[in-house]
Amino acid sequence: MIQKIVTVKDPVLRNISKEVKVFDKKTFSLIKDLKETLYIQKDPIGVGLAAPQIGRNFRIFAMKPKDDITTIVNPIVVSVSKTPKDLMDEHIKLMEGCLSLPNLYGPLKRPDNIKINYLDENGEKQTKLFETFEAQIIQHEIDHLEGVLFTDRLIEQKKPLYELVNDEWVQVEI
Repeated sequence: MIQKIVTVKDPVLRNISKEVKVFDKKTFSLIKDLKETLYIQKDPIGVGLAAPQIGRNFRIFAMKPKDDITTIVNPIVVSVSKTPKDLMDEHIKLMEGCLSLPNLYGPLKRPDNIKINYLDENGEKQTKLFETFEAQIIQHEIDHLEGVLFTDRLIEQKKPLYELVNDEWVQVEI
């Protein structure tokens, strides 16, 4: 069922999410809700959605870098790249945003690849290396599971926050 996406003022976004212990009806229902809710996000287009963003503090997120939706459960970071600054600057031309902070974006720098262990939507163990745009989505969604927002990362990196107003970027205070 399509769920309402909570916004930045909801304290659920600041909690550390709980590990999924059992794949039962509730887990499968949550996965279905995440996928359906992510799928309909068109303005802006959503590429990732974590369980806390629909008010549920479990370590699950869905991502849709292209057409297919992938579900990640209980992700554990195995490694992240230490991308040289010049490559990082070349990669991040994209302004990162969040469905829980509508119309807000920032030039966030993230490592170019990340390897994680996780369970897929059927509870099967997986290990995968994600690169470039997918790596950025994974890191953003794992941050949600830790109660961290992309604006926290912007503050750490001393980067500006922008609001998209009538197709114009307007810098705003964090």
